[in-house]
Amino acid sequence: MAGPRVVIIGAGVVGAALADELSVRGWTEVTVVDQGPLPATGGSSSHAPGLVFQTNASKALTEMARYTVEKFSALEIDGKPCFLQVGGLEVATTPERLAELQRRHGWVTSWGVEARLVGPEECVQLHPLVNPDRVLGGLLIPTDGLAKAVNAVEAQLKAAEERGVRLLGGHEVLDVLTEDDGEGGERVTAVVTDQGEIAADIVVCCAGIWGPKVARMVGMDLPLTPLAHQLAWTGPVPELAGQTEEAVRPILRHQDADLYYRDSHDRLGIGYYGHRAMPVSVDDIASLDEAEEMPSVLRFTPEDFAPAWTETQSLLPSTREAKVEEGINGLFSFTTDGMPLLGESPEVKGFWVAEAVWVTHSAGVGRAVAEWLVDGHCSSFDLHECDVNRFEPHQLAPEYVLARDCQNFDEVYDILHPLQPAGAPRPLRTSPFHPRQQELGATFLEASGWERPQWYAANEHLLAGREIPVPNDWAAQFWSPIVGAEAQHTREAVAMYDMTALKRLEVTGRGAAAFLQRLVTGNVDKSVGSVTYTLLLDIDGGIRSDVTIARLGRDRFQVGANGNLDLDWFTRHLPADGTVQVRDITAGTCCIGLWGPKAREVLQPLTDADFSNAGLKFFRAKEAYIGSVPVTAMRLSYVGELGWELYTTADMGLKLWDTLWEAGQEHGIIAGGRGAFNSLRLEKGYRSFGADMTYEHDPYEAGVGFAVKKDKEDFIGKDALERRAENVTRRLTCLTIDEPSDVVMGKEPVYDGDRPVGYVTSAAYGHTIGKGIAYAWLPAELATPGQQLTIGYFDRRITAVVTAEPLFDPKMTRLRG
Repeated sequence: MAGPRVVIIGAGVVGAALADELSVRGWTEVTVVDQGPLPATGGSSSHAPGLVFQTNASKALTEMARYTVEKFSALEIDGKPCFLQVGGLEVATTPERLAELQRRHGWVTSWGVEARLVGPEECVQLHPLVNPDRVLGGLLIPTDGLAKAVNAVEAQLKAAEERGVRLLGGHEVLDVLTEDDGEGGERVTAVVTDQGEIAADIVVCCAGIWGPKVARMVGMDLPLTPLAHQLAWTGPVPELAGQTEEAVRPILRHQDADLYYRDSHDRLGIGYYGHRAMPVSVDDIASLDEAEEMPSVLRFTPEDFAPAWTETQSLLPSTREAKVEEGINGLFSFTTDGMPLLGESPEVKGFWVAEAVWVTHSAGVGRAVAEWLVDGHCSSFDLHECDVNRFEPHQLAPEYVLARDCQNFDEVYDILHPLQPAGAPRPLRTSPFHPRQQELGATFLEASGWERPQWYAANEHLLAGREIPVPNDWAAQFWSPIVGAEAQHTREAVAMYDMTALKRLEVTGRGAAAFLQRLVTGNVDKSVGSVTYTLLLDIDGGIRSDVTIARLGRDRFQVGANGNLDLDWFTRHLPADGTVQVRDITAGTCCIGLWGPKAREVLQPLTDADFSNAGLKFFRAKEAYIGSVPVTAMRLSYVGELGWELYTTADMGLKLWDTLWEAGQEHGIIAGGRGAFNSLRLEKGYRSFGADMTYEHDPYEAGVGFAVKKDKEDFIGKDALERRAENVTRRLTCLTIDEPSDVVMGKEPVYDGDRPVGYVTSAAYGHTIGKGIAYAWLPAELATPGQQLTIGYFDRRITAVVTAEPLFDPKMTRLRG
């Protein structure tokens, strides 16, 4: 036996995959425990219909699904397959859905999965039950298919058991025991079952719909809701008569009506998401003894299914001669953002979760978590969207979790725009400037719960005399020509931007400088007033985040971070001796970005402090009074213009806004929104973590190698980064587009001829340079200025050219003036 003592709670597709993947890597002191009988334990895996559609807007989820397909295709148990690779067909019955399938084809091409768009005639050839009068076209993924979930569970558990993993079915988990870890926290020691204790160094909760209940045992809030989803089975369908194989037609998805279909010999399985949301409290899930069929299966409600059956008879006319013979309301896990919950508890060491994972992604998640546990990081997938510690505190509130989980159920097959506003509950977080923004007619979108202006109706007058190109219909959603006017005016005069939504951390203590030096790639142990743009790396040299660190005192630093994962990373690396403290100060503070060539004319008369170029140089900070408002001013600009980030406490925020606004009137000051901000930052080539670069990229690939101080003695990821620097095979590259209406949105495939070679990350129209801008990951050999490529956008190919960056002010004269 080797490795630490691991207890996996839950023997469904995720727990089985994790046990298998851990044991392959040599960790065999593993126990899998489940309250139900193995391999059909009564959870979601036991009733899952098994449809595996790999296409997803998330690159990580698509790659996890692809790995699941590859793994399950190679598995069998007692001669029975674990995957039926019949292909997957999504059909469109409306022009809007047809366009959406073209967009989805772009995603799956970007992520490297074979796919093709097919016409209505081929849709019927592929799936003869389809009514040719209803479909306009389809998307075919030849490698999609049906996962035989229980077979896959049994096959993976058997392989793990043969390597030494212990399997315990019929063991109900009652508690997870912890003890003081000697560093001010707790760590797991054992799992208590109804048949005794199991000692553990690591506990991984793979309990699915019971996940929140298990997580509560260690005081962890898991933002997961079990929701019922309808699955029905027809009686014999005449056109399927005599079908001896279980499935011969592609799995079929009719997302216009929230429906999917699968063969089962001479019958059809029908899944339906169009009914009302039916959330179930984890505490109300029936026990094994109480359940009529199994705990994850609720009684079918035919009245909810009636619209689905009517639509099915229209799309698949042969079903008119059949009837619905049986059905279930099966429980599945939903989360607030539709992504899995993976990672270690922030409070209890050794307690991990792998939750909210469907069969489609199960083997991929098993591999990801196994790598994370054994190697200390995941090398196969970028997990920043999946990390359980990504949530802000308000996103764990029961009311919020229930509302957003139900919304995600309702929208599971909807056509969603990248800027689609979040639903209720809103508003949640408002900056001190919110009343003034409302008075200016702000259109708000949400960012981490914050109401963030996208543009202001009050700036409509700026359109006079300007020609702002109108983007295509898709890009023009949640857009206004005012965005362009605000961007241009920022370059011409001066604008105020609400930067409050960006997370701010305070790092203090006599060990603060040494602590940060260890975590970041740059040198932050400099004079008080210094500001440093730098990176957080993982142990493999991949980028965990980019941050801006200001030294405000000998032992006090302010960190401009990207989100809660940065706070979690800092907290996990705190020294045990108490010499460093990390605090999230976002809610108690606010920030205005005052930027533009006239910014100094607005600011300097309001203060006795010297804001000349010599008085506060680029990337320096000072504390000052702006009128009666105490501020921390940092000479930074994410839009590439002269100016400052001005921070103050939340109680003084409105006064700061009013002071700057009044003083700026004679200089033409405006408030600018996020739409303009994004255009301006792309003109300067400034990266956005989570979009342009993620865990899977290193600094040299991403074009931020300047933030790495190679002569530093040490920092996390340094050794690995030095090895990666020798072999840069891809680069984040600037593309420009001449046609003004050809604005893309991100995640589109990039082609060299007919060969897909990369994908777009961020995009916008550059209102200063008069071109469309798209940043994209490309092979290094194609990242040469002048290289002509095309971008796949719905049913079109848009010509784009690799262009040297930055596109605006390459000599930095505007910033340093």
